[in-house]
Amino acid sequence: MSAPEAKAAAIAVLGGGAWGTALAQAEALAGHEVRLWARDPATVETINGARRNPRFLSDITLDRRIRATADLADAVAGAASVLLVTPAQTMAPVSRMLAQVLVPGVPVVLCAKGIDAASGTLLSAVAARNLPRNPIAALSGPSFAVDVAAGLPTAVTIAADDAELAGVLSTLLSTPALRCYSSDDLAGVEAGGALKNVMAIAAGAVAGAGMGASAQAATVTRGFVELRRIAGFFGARSETLMGLSGFGDLFLTCGSGKSRNFTYGLALGRGDPLDGLPLAEGVATAAIADRLAREGGIDAPITRNVALLLDRAITVREAMTALLSRPLKSEV
Repeated sequence: MSAPEAKAAAIAVLGGGAWGTALAQAEALAGHEVRLWARDPATVETINGARRNPRFLSDITLDRRIRATADLADAVAGAASVLLVTPAQTMAPVSRMLAQVLVPGVPVVLCAKGIDAASGTLLSAVAARNLPRNPIAALSGPSFAVDVAAGLPTAVTIAADDAELAGVLSTLLSTPALRCYSSDDLAGVEAGGALKNVMAIAAGAVAGAGMGASAQAATVTRGFVELRRIAGFFGARSETLMGLSGFGDLFLTCGSGKSRNFTYGLALGRGDPLDGLPLAEGVATAAIADRLAREGGIDAPITRNVALLLDRAITVREAMTALLSRPLKSEV
């Protein structure tokens, strides 16, 4: 995949997890000088010394244009753009910290996928409250960290309410292997990315319980219907949800062991211990999405059952029985 020409720039990536490390690697290989902020001093030292992240993607040799730091002010100094890649439920505290050190006008691109548990709002609303002097955008789409870090072809969407800003950022952040489309539907791109995680847990649970490929396909398809309904609550446009950050991301994450949310659902369906599994953003999102759907009168039975499953209020088979026994109706 080819990308538009963009001048090399300083880019700050905040978050030393797998996705932050992958994005840092992609941008460094494209010629940008990248400063990667990680909280753990040992991780910073190993990245700068051994060119490896000892905790995430440890098989990848990191480009020398990546400089890790535990100092947030150092990470964002002189940056043309900031990629905020910390977990969704840390958006509020991290964005408040960022407001103390970031120059006004520098765009902040949100790369986590979720809904804020405290406020029930999309992450861009949280960031906008805490960073009123900085433009807010979001990056989302079907992408696994290991693929992006390895330079495998990937396409994502960068969205901002300002279409011109979205276009500028897509040009800046696109690389020969990472193609960034632009969108002015910020709510749609965020909502699609957040809600597909809930459906990936559902698909994983069905697979883990051994209910068969037909049940899994039905779960994903009807889950997409719910995704569109709940995303509409946030003002998402339907055509956005049919694109990379909606259907594309759902397609990727609902059937792959590389997906943390699908893997979490798989363990749930099998009855395996959940302790020690990697963070699955859909766990927090399911409860929030279920609450918003019920308060808004939105029909979202799969979301409801995922929330109940995660609360251990029902089993996977009880959830499937409840879904199959719903009154018959027209599909559309």
